[in-house]
Amino acid sequence: MVESDGAREAGGPRARAGTVPLRRAAGEFVGAVLGLFTAALTLVWGAAAVLLLGAALILPSARGRARAAVARWAVRLCDLDLARLERWTGCAVEPRSGVSARVAYLLLRLPLALVCGYLAPSTALLVAVFLGGAALEAATGTGSSVAVVLPGARLFVSSVNLGLTMGLVVLAAAWLVAALSATADRALARRLLGPSREDLLNRRIDELTQTRSGIVRAVDEERRRIERDLHDGVQQRVVALAMLLGRAQRGADPERTARLVREAHTESRVLLDELRDVAWRVYPTALDTLGLEAALTEVARRSPLPVSVRSDLPAPPPGELATAVYFVARESITNAVKHAGAGEVIVHVDGHGGVLDLRVLDDGRGGADPSGSGLTGLARRVQALDGTLSVHSPEGGPTTVRATLPLPDEQWIRSPHAPGDR
Repeated sequence: MVESDGAREAGGPRARAGTVPLRRAAGEFVGAVLGLFTAALTLVWGAAAVLLLGAALILPSARGRARAAVARWAVRLCDLDLARLERWTGCAVEPRSGVSARVAYLLLRLPLALVCGYLAPSTALLVAVFLGGAALEAATGTGSSVAVVLPGARLFVSSVNLGLTMGLVVLAAAWLVAALSATADRALARRLLGPSREDLLNRRIDELTQTRSGIVRAVDEERRRIERDLHDGVQQRVVALAMLLGRAQRGADPERTARLVREAHTESRVLLDELRDVAWRVYPTALDTLGLEAALTEVARRSPLPVSVRSDLPAPPPGELATAVYFVARESITNAVKHAGAGEVIVHVDGHGGVLDLRVLDDGRGGADPSGSGLTGLARRVQALDGTLSVHSPEGGPTTVRATLPLPDEQWIRSPHAPGDR
């Protein structure tokens, strides 16, 4: 008994899944029929619009009200038809276009609706004749044998079976027409009014896939950069320090040993500074303890160029957004120092209208390549947070690097890395 119950439970989802195509077919058929009513309403709206706009030509004072009424009813009628598409065909479109696009959609779907309007009653009549006649003959026992002549063959088929077969064939043809009509309506709505929710979801999945792979590449590039910093700088200092201490340990001359110890002490201080610098480039502690503005001020202080920081933040931004803005600003300042030949850099960051906006401007020679490894890594970091990074750098300058990131309202009120939390 247990196995039987388990088998039934395992077969349940498959059985339910098998009803999905039938449910969809029925929905498309009902949607096509309801589309005839919205098409009829479109014809009524078109006739009323012609009358209203014609009257407005005679009465110029009423022209504005007439246009407003025509546009208002066009929007309502379009929304009604889009609700039909969403309810019966599963295509949820959120219009992003104006009234003209809605009017174009309503008018362009009229020819298809007229074809369906002709086929729908004809199909219903044929289905009723075939299936109704077959049922009547089966009930009264008046069925007869019908000769079906085929090339090279002559068959005799029961009229009841023939009526059932023809009724099902016509019903399948009606479903095919309804499916084609629904497909055409969906394509027209997505083309003229905006992408559907499914399109937006697929686009979002593609973006997340790209940004995920981009983040992996950016992390790998960051690790390689850290390895180069440690190998070319810190490791060489450690080797030099070890050599000085080894020479001092092996020496017999006290003065020479003291000199080597002093050199080792100096080398250790330089090594400590380089370690601090590498740690600061990996992640600044000021970003967590003091906030974004203080971290950017520290970048400006360390820069060999004059850098001014202008902040207009009503509240500390969320930690992940502050980190992205910090690294974009720091990399942009580094590029201005190394490649732009700039004399001054201005960093401006503000957060209004639900957007965290960073702009880094320098007066250098311009010509920055947005496809460079540094800016590409920053773009991936920003895109992973649903933001955008743009670079405007004409030849001769100036250069503007801009990053915009959306601010989640619930996190914008209180940041987990805000200084007040510590």
